[in-house]
Amino acid sequence: MAKGKYQEWLEPEGLLLIEGWSRDGLTDEQISHNMGINPATFYRWKDKYCEICEALKKGKEIVDRQVENALLKRALGYEYKEKKYGQVEMSAEEYYALKKVTVNRFKMENPEATMEEIQLVELQVSKYKSVLVEEKTKEVIPDTTAQIFWLKNRKPNEWRDKQEINHSGGMNNTYIELSPEERQQRIEELKKKLIKS
Repeated sequence: MAKGKYQEWLEPEGLLLIEGWSRDGLTDEQISHNMGINPATFYRWKDKYCEICEALKKGKEIVDRQVENALLKRALGYEYKEKKYGQVEMSAEEYYALKKVTVNRFKMENPEATMEEIQLVELQVSKYKSVLVEEKTKEVIPDTTAQIFWLKNRKPNEWRDKQEINHSGGMNNTYIELSPEERQQRIEELKKKLIKS
């Protein structure tokens, strides 16, 4: 009896691919496309085979942790090293050694190279090298937007925007008992008072 297509995806290599696609941020539809199956089939397999579901979870978990760590780092602020490099001319010995290594590597990779090609490679070797000129410690200040996002999600009861207000006691509206005519009469009386004052 022939193996079903699902069985190849339950093998370690298949599960590793699914986990990797999940880690790379692919949607279920994209993963099913990569597997060469219909999305509906993929959803059935997810429900039926816990190995596939676990591979998806494991892949997403890794990226979720990386994003959480990056968000936390941004919320708290951090320091990093900024390095500036400059070009300086090599000593004759350094230049000769680099040229020799470059030409030998070219000859090894291209055993059929002509003398003209070898000389061209030799001429392309730069006489300059990069050296560290300056190194500074820079600071990235804490990001309040990242802090708000973090707190609203981690402590929603303390940091939500919506405030709940409990009102106790009664509300006395003396005009609710009046008929429409009586209300209109009262409005006219108040207008006259305003005009006089």
